[in-house]
Amino acid sequence: MAIAVSQGFACRTQLSFNLPFINRVHKSVSFNNDHNSYQTSSARNVKGGNDDCNPHEWKKLCSKELGIRTSRITKPAKTVLNVLRKKGYDVYLVGGCVRDLVLKRTPKDFDILTTAELKEVMRAFPRCEIVGRRFPICHVHVDDAIVEVSSFSTTGRKFGRKSKSPMRKPSGCDECDFIRWQNCMQRDFTINGLMFDPFARIVYDYIGGMEDIQKAKVRCITPANTSFVEDCARILRGVRIAARLGFQFSRETSHFLKELSNSLLRLDKGRIHMEMNYMLAYGSAEASLRLLWKFGLLEILLPIQASYLVSHGFRRRDKRSNMLLSLFASLDKLLAPDRPCHSCLWVSLLAFHEALVEQPRDALVIGAFSIAVHSGGSLSDAVDIAREISQPHDTSFHEISEPIYSYSKDELMAEVIRLGASVKDALRRLTDENFVSQALIQYPQAPQSDMGHKWSNVPSVRRCSKTVKPPSIQSVFISWALSLKVSSIFECIRKGRNRRFVPKRGSEIDYDSLALGRLDEVRDIFGRVVFDTVYPTKLAEQ
Repeated sequence: MAIAVSQGFACRTQLSFNLPFINRVHKSVSFNNDHNSYQTSSARNVKGGNDDCNPHEWKKLCSKELGIRTSRITKPAKTVLNVLRKKGYDVYLVGGCVRDLVLKRTPKDFDILTTAELKEVMRAFPRCEIVGRRFPICHVHVDDAIVEVSSFSTTGRKFGRKSKSPMRKPSGCDECDFIRWQNCMQRDFTINGLMFDPFARIVYDYIGGMEDIQKAKVRCITPANTSFVEDCARILRGVRIAARLGFQFSRETSHFLKELSNSLLRLDKGRIHMEMNYMLAYGSAEASLRLLWKFGLLEILLPIQASYLVSHGFRRRDKRSNMLLSLFASLDKLLAPDRPCHSCLWVSLLAFHEALVEQPRDALVIGAFSIAVHSGGSLSDAVDIAREISQPHDTSFHEISEPIYSYSKDELMAEVIRLGASVKDALRRLTDENFVSQALIQYPQAPQSDMGHKWSNVPSVRRCSKTVKPPSIQSVFISWALSLKVSSIFECIRKGRNRRFVPKRGSEIDYDSLALGRLDEVRDIFGRVVFDTVYPTKLAEQ
């Protein structure tokens, strides 16, 4: 299946293109040399047969013309690609990493597809394991990174199980194109269906992915209702992709996002936690929350936060007036797809905000609290620093109360300790099934979903009875173990009344420690996020 002689990664393009992106795409090399035809509807409608498949719509594009630079591929991924290639196997980068390389974005990770069998991949690397039962893949350990490698043979069996009839090779294409096309047809969205050979420097587009990248659209490869029924986690994946890229959904995809939102209740806790972490821990949390709200998914995943938005009359275009979204906007400024945080950080922000919703606090108390957590719990020093704050705080948040009187040092320390205890109480509520269920009963009018209406027709629910609870998966993915880790973040407040101020060494963020959830790094970022939200720099400059 080799397309071109391998030149390895030693050959790097130094060319730079100043043409608009859409013009560069139109300079692509077509399978049939037809630059004007880019219709993809028939390719998207293929379901187990070849009658509607038109290989003349398939495209191959020069990666240099697209501005893809192999220097942006991580060292672990290059190692795996080169080892497999030297052993005579064809290798491709597939999925979202190709999309991100085309868009000049940093990929979250690099997925590799190869003609080698998984057992052959195992023999090629000393630290490698096969994971997954139904659809196994290889986890190749390179240094401290894990590179996922799948095989054409395994994905072909996966495709065969889903198809009602075997897919036959269309006339006018060779065996290599057919096998690649089959693999692309298994994927979720067209913009994730690109395949990149980094040695031949060719990007294969069999399903209109480049067209949808140009249009900034998230579109299912197969009909959206079929795609989301086959794997309802694609609903969350689509939201995450759209939020991160700032893309819009196609009309059909958007419709079935809302229509099939209830199917998320079937997902297990591990999958929910993974998808929510991808949304909130990689630099696009605010946009993700806005889209979850828009499509009526927030009330299913985070009912307490959905209730909060409803009670404050939130509108999707609201900007700085909402503290919950402002906290996550501040977090997003510090994170990126290749620099994520541990899930305990964003859960701690949810608990902190819920504590303020339950009882608004003086900005000075919040400031001292954020400084104390940031420093590891030195209350005396944190209060001294907070009392010197001269810049104005944001007055648009309902969660910040007006100062009643001037606190003494001891009184301010006591208030900070009370806030720490309140955050821990809020964390317990976030993992309490009864409390979460009541949150949606109280505010059944959350937008874009029939969940509230459906529950309001249950008599025991209308009476706020505890006998019949509406379904909720909030308490599922915020596990008990995770809540204990989050609680430990704030333990320093209770123990820090007489502790000396011990700042973190250096101001640089240790992203490896942050991703692992090491407390000193998590506390540092938590303190930054809260302080910058309550005392934004823009207000200080004004």
